Amino acid sequence: MKVGLVGFAGSGKSTVFQWLSGEKPDPAKVQQGQTAMVDVPDERLRAITAKYRPKKPEPVFAKMALLDTPGLLTDDRKDNPRRLAIIREAGAMVVVLDGFSRRDWDEQWQRFREECLLADLEIVSNRISRLEVQLKKRARPAKEIEADELELSLLRRMAHALEHGQPASVLGLSAEEEKTVRSFQLLTLKPEIIFINRGESPVPEPELAKLRQLSPTVLQAPAQLELELQALPGEDRAVFMQELGLQQSQREEVIRGIFYGAGRQVFFTVGEDECRSWALPVGDTVLEAAACIHTDLAEKFVRANVISYADFLACGYSEKEAKNRGLMRTEGKTYVVQDGDIIHILAST
Repeated sequence: MKVGLVGFAGSGKSTVFQWLSGEKPDPAKVQQGQTAMVDVPDERLRAITAKYRPKKPEPVFAKMALLDTPGLLTDDRKDNPRRLAIIREAGAMVVVLDGFSRRDWDEQWQRFREECLLADLEIVSNRISRLEVQLKKRARPAKEIEADELELSLLRRMAHALEHGQPASVLGLSAEEEKTVRSFQLLTLKPEIIFINRGESPVPEPELAKLRQLSPTVLQAPAQLELELQALPGEDRAVFMQELGLQQSQREEVIRGIFYGAGRQVFFTVGEDECRSWALPVGDTVLEAAACIHTDLAEKFVRANVISYADFLACGYSEKEAKNRGLMRTEGKTYVVQDGDIIHILAST
């Protein structure tokens, strides 16, 4: 999954991108966006790897793609539609707010939301116009006409919501409806995380609570300060962090917050060669988890042995002990994976 760092120019998106990814912003990519892969750290996997001692001594973490997008402009907005089009390729958005020079976070978010609403409304309205013209041509198969009528009805509902300042997500689309509009890549259907790019002082809890009414996942960190600390030698970094009252870097916490806020979770596979975490959308089945590992496992799926992380921990990270205690479950292809499941796929040869 690709997660877009979005917001207005000057919010510090590129600083956040460099801090989280370790890659310096490329001036040649500033207008089309820059992508980098980041590991999603997990203490549970570190503990499993330490106990399991596979041939590969380091845990293999799930990965997430970060897309640093061009910032939207507040004065000359004519280029904003092109910049928003770049955001559409992302599956989720991290709205970066300027918290180091401003405190009007809800206003910044609202202005960004308005840009997204207008952009989505234009796409939906254009499609409505084309469908209305198309439906006047009656010499077509009845199934095609019925499909167009259903799509038109859905898009009119969507346009009504967008015109009244509501995101398309408020409609609570069914799986079939979501499939109908998937190709439009509507911004207001994407999971959204708020990130306050603050200075040294944390954002007070009452302010965070207000922002959580806008988005369920609200994160904060001093990205510039963290980036500067990252560049220091270990001993100097520890001294400065102590002076600043920082116990540890917030980088891993923020990456996990973005990952889970984007509607993802992890499952684990363990073995003699390696211990690994895999990214999976919340609500996906074990069959889809098998496909994540390898398409052959999904095609030849027979069953899966599953242990929850809590049970695995209680059994001393021993599959044999989990089986003896009856904590290893046999699940079929419709089982919905839970975060932290340890899964072993059994497939036919």
